[in-house]
Amino acid sequence: MENFNEDPKPGRLVLPLVLVGMIATTYTFINRVATNNNLEINTTPEEIVETVEPDIVEEEVTTTTTTTLPGEVVTYLEEISSEKIQSIDLATKVLEANDRWDNEEISYQEAKDEFADFILDAEQFLTTVSEPGPPSTFAGLIKSHEELKALSELIYADTQELLEGLTSSDTGERRAAALESFNNNINEFQDKIEEIVAINTSN
Repeated sequence: MENFNEDPKPGRLVLPLVLVGMIATTYTFINRVATNNNLEINTTPEEIVETVEPDIVEEEVTTTTTTTLPGEVVTYLEEISSEKIQSIDLATKVLEANDRWDNEEISYQEAKDEFADFILDAEQFLTTVSEPGPPSTFAGLIKSHEELKALSELIYADTQELLEGLTSSDTGERRAAALESFNNNINEFQDKIEEIVAINTSN
């Protein structure tokens, strides 16, 4: 009796067995080569790069408000600032002349002439401070300016008293008192100007 193969594709059962054998043979070969040659099979870890997003910094915006002074006020402040410089010059000359007299560096007549000149300088200074004055529409400036005028009148009177003290028959007490009053009034005059300027420029 003739035998027939019922499977029309007899090779399909053999092929998987062949593939398994090839894989096993390849694995064995690679391990043997690695062992015989002291080779290490290293696995390189995958480097993970972390991306950090930069912080967003919000920029602060500063708003500056500028207040513009009226032109006539600016002019007045410039005038009294100039008068402050004049008062410093006058005070410097008076103090230097008084020191030269005390140190006997000048004669009596020279001292009298210098002290007489200070009276003229102080009189001119009083005129400069009095006119033209602040704008008539600013009551605060007008009041402050009256104080400056009063102080400049005292400074003028002090220079007259300095000469009287120089020519006095005492031992210098009257002149010393006049000089102290002069210095105090000069300082108050300068401080008042600084106050006026600060008040009107601080806003």
